[in-house]
Formats: sequence, structure tokens, C-alpha cells
Amino acid sequence: MAPEESVEASPLLQSFERRFLAARALRSFPWQSLEKKLRDSGSELLLDILQKTVKHPLCVKHPPSVKYVRCFLSELIRKHEAAHEEPLDELYEALAEILTAEEPPQCHRSYLLPSGDSVTLSESPAIISHGTTGLVTWNAALYLAEWAIENPAAFTHRTVLELGSGAGLTGLAICKMCHPRAYVFSDCHSLVLEQLRGNILLNGLLLESEATAPAQHPGHNTHNAESPNVTVAQLDWDIVTAPQLAAFQPDVIIAADVLYCPETVLSLVRVLQTLSACQKDQQAPDAYIAFTIRNPETCRLFTTELGKAGISWEAVPRHNQKLFPYEEHSEMEILKLML
Repeated sequence: MAPEESVEASPLLQSFERRFLAARALRSFPWQSLEKKLRDSGSELLLDILQKTVKHPLCVKHPPSVKYVRCFLSELIRKHEAAHEEPLDELYEALAEILTAEEPPQCHRSYLLPSGDSVTLSESPAIISHGTTGLVTWNAALYLAEWAIENPAAFTHRTVLELGSGAGLTGLAICKMCHPRAYVFSDCHSLVLEQLRGNILLNGLLLESEATAPAQHPGHNTHNAESPNVTVAQLDWDIVTAPQLAAFQPDVIIAADVLYCPETVLSLVRVLQTLSACQKDQQAPDAYIAFTIRNPETCRLFTTELGKAGISWEAVPRHNQKLFPYEEHSEMEILKLML
């Protein structure tokens, strides 16, 4: 590929790379842009895409589902055959290799960070699995992580409590990019907590109880003195007590995509109200709640219940950078609460 063509193709390559590593829906890929480029160039672009996706070191080490890779390669081959008569051996070899692979019980998704590091998550391939939605990453978690990376001062040298951590994307991004003093991941479902602990270790962080252990988990980076103290807590919003919440002593409280039904909204507001009451003479923590507006009535219920609880709020301005490949048509918002 000529140098000028390489420069022009760079955004396209980056788009394919980020979407593939995060295992986003194939329909979200810029296929039309690829078709146009293929009409004007040779097969080098497809080889570059192959290196940025299926052959990417993160994909080799932590692969997405076999079915996903097979469908992706099949689509690449279709695009190539529509534009060129000669077959591209590398594409067919990659497809032949994946056809003999077995589907693992868990798939991986990787998200590239501006630092050059990444967050890799083991996730369930199903949106709802084992009676919970907490085994996958939702759009508002990506949106909140982007905002945090753009506003690291909100978390630097502070203790963060995350409510409903799910697969752990937001917290892991904050731990790697924003230098909190301590980070508390929390959820209520036992399988979510098990997966969450595994994802923390997968990304080279150590849980507080394991911080003195000499063995290192084969994740991204080894533990260092600047890493935050990381803990995982089981929190059931319906039964958690004020002393339990007060023990965390958070400076910042966050949650993402937890406003999915009226019952959850009411439970969340009760927890926030309890956390506010726990502060007494101490400075109230900052609180940021991110959500996708799927049902406007549920969002209105949340702000109404906040008002009843005496918690004021303001909408956080939209941030500038788009780091992660979430669905662009999704309407998302972050509220800052005054506890």
C-alpha cells in the first residue's frame, strides 16, 4: 500500500480494530467504506485489517467467540471476492484455522486505552445469562469510562465505590487511567462477582486480600506501587445496611446502566440516600450515574425519586472523545448527584 493510501486507510483500520476487539455487531462495521477502498486499491488493505483484527496479539491471547470470528472472516472474504478476481490465501487460511477451533465457554472483549494499554474482559456471549444482565458490558459503562478518562481529576487519589460493576469495564479503565487511591467494585449476583474477580486479575490488578501474594496472574501488567487498593464487595441494595455502606468511606460513587426497571431505581435511590446520611460531618462524596435512555419514564422516575429523597442533581456536559465502539445512536446521559 502506498504511503498516501496508508494514511487515508488509517481511520478505517482503527475502526475495524476497535470494533473487532470489542466484538461489536458486524453490522456496525464500516463495510461501505471498505468496499470503496477495495475498488481503488489492491489486497494490501485486507491484509492490514487481518493483522489488526484476527491476528492482533490481544485477539490471539484472549479471543472472542469462534462464531464471531468465523462470521467476520466470511464477510471479509465476500468483500474481497466482490472486488478482486484473485483469491487471497491469507484470508482462507485464517478461516480454515477457525473452522477447526472449539467454542470456549466464555468469550473475550478488549478495549484499547489512550495510554496504549487495554482492558480485556471475559464475558458471557448472551445478553442475559444465568438470570442476570451483569455478565456483559453495556453502553453506558463505556460512556462513563470515556468521561472518566477525559476527567481523571475526579478520581485521582480518591476512594471510588462502584455500584453494580457488572463485567468491570468502567472500574478497570478508571484504575488504569485515573490513578484512584482505592477502588471498590460491587455487585450482588454470585456469578457476576466470580467473573468480576477474574477480570480484575486478568488485567493485572490484584485484589486487596491478594496484594501481598508473590505469584502474578498472567494478565496485562504486573502489580506496582501505583496500583490502587482493589476490593470486590457483594452488595444487595435491598438489604445492605448503613454501617456496611459507611465502612467503604467513598469519595466518589459511580454506577452505569443500572436504571433498567422501577424496582431497581427505588433500591438505588435508597442506597444513595443511605450513603448520604452516613457522611454526618464528613464531606459528601461525589456521585455520577450514567445510563442509556431506553425508557424515558424510568429515567423520570429516577429523577423524581431523587427529589423526594432530597438529592439534587445536574446533567454532566457531553464529553468530546469517542474511545470505545458503542452504538452511536444510543442516547446516554451522566447525572452528577449532590448527596
